[in-house]
Amino acid sequence: MNQRPGNQLFDAYFTARDMREVFCDQGRVQAMLDFEAALARAEARVGLIPPSAVAPIEAACRAEHYDFIALGEAIATAGNSAIPLVKALGKQIAKTDADAERYVHLGATSQDVMDCGLVLQLRRALTLIEGDLAQLGETLATQAVRYVATPLAGRTWLQHATPVTLGMKIAGWLGAVTRSRQRLQQLKPRLLVLQFGGASGTLAALGEQAMPIAEALAAELQLTLPEQPWHTQRDRLVEFASVLGLIAGSLGKFGRDISLLMQTEAAEVFEPSAPGKGGSSTMPHKRNPVGAAVLIGAATRVPGLLSTLFSAMPQEHERSLGLWHAEWETLPEICCLVSGALQQALLLADGLEVDADRMARNLDLTQGLVLAEAVSIVLAQRVGRDTAHHLLEQCCKRAVAEQRHLRAVLGDEPQVTAELSAAELDRLLDPAHYLGQAHIWVERAVAEHSALTA
Repeated sequence: MNQRPGNQLFDAYFTARDMREVFCDQGRVQAMLDFEAALARAEARVGLIPPSAVAPIEAACRAEHYDFIALGEAIATAGNSAIPLVKALGKQIAKTDADAERYVHLGATSQDVMDCGLVLQLRRALTLIEGDLAQLGETLATQAVRYVATPLAGRTWLQHATPVTLGMKIAGWLGAVTRSRQRLQQLKPRLLVLQFGGASGTLAALGEQAMPIAEALAAELQLTLPEQPWHTQRDRLVEFASVLGLIAGSLGKFGRDISLLMQTEAAEVFEPSAPGKGGSSTMPHKRNPVGAAVLIGAATRVPGLLSTLFSAMPQEHERSLGLWHAEWETLPEICCLVSGALQQALLLADGLEVDADRMARNLDLTQGLVLAEAVSIVLAQRVGRDTAHHLLEQCCKRAVAEQRHLRAVLGDEPQVTAELSAAELDRLLDPAHYLGQAHIWVERAVAEHSALTA
């Protein structure tokens, strides 16, 4: 097999194909070459290099012309990917136009090539992530409305609390997606900027033409020209990575909830089924939450990668030693993990399998105890808070000890029946009548999503 050793086995599980294409060797090299081609056009536009040099440079700026294995081996000696690539680019140009070769990479430094190439990759990555988040938000909004009035047990400390609705739970996932979309919109002006400073950030090699070239280069790449080069000011990248970390964590929450709802003892909500999905090598009955596992896995891995980027922020002077290098694989890996989690989240959200009957049965597992608060609050208005709380506490203990439904115990308690009729007790112990503002939360989450999408 003519295949370079690598980790391909898990890529389809943890990474979206489109995102891997952004950050594969071809994607990285092409982004750097796009910078070099744009630089040639910008410098020709302001008269620094002859217009005749542009076409040969552009023709050579195609990633398929280059041997990635050879470049990788050269990086081990050069210390970064731009040095061997620029050398190879020069040789490629010289094959057709030796004069044009003199004008390639003029005034730029290796970090300009690599960082600007990275920004171009991140712009593509951002488009993919925003698209997936928008689609996920739309699907979650639809599901939240669909299940707005479907009661299920709220759970605090992993124990039954009071009833909520599935729509409200989904609206919680939706709200996190909406906030992440807002954050990405807000950071774009800070992230999608040109990196162009030359050797030490002054662009001294370009003399008086430096700013016109920088402006032209920014226009060519459709990036904003920042207030100054940011060779060792890495907050732009770390801010983006931090938002990706928030996305990973929010998706992890989604995955964790689904996996818990899928547990045999709950069996309320399931991932969509498919042939061969979630099976076991030995247990034919198994239906494992394999999609949720990707969400939880990404949420577990991304914080460690994010800590690397934070640790690499105090970079030395005008070019870093080692800290910059620590970023090269870290940020792309975060993008890839988040992309994979988003792909799985889209599948989960779209194909949720809901067992509303099981939810109703589970709500009654405690034989009415989850609605003790509802009775206590109404009773408190008639006999006082402390008295009502003590009375309900005793009734709950009796229901557990006698293995009886709380409704039956309350119906036998004179102090309760003196204040509450049978019809009132029936209503108070019906989960559908103790859902509070659940429907309002769904409406508000869906409205915020819609306002962002409009």
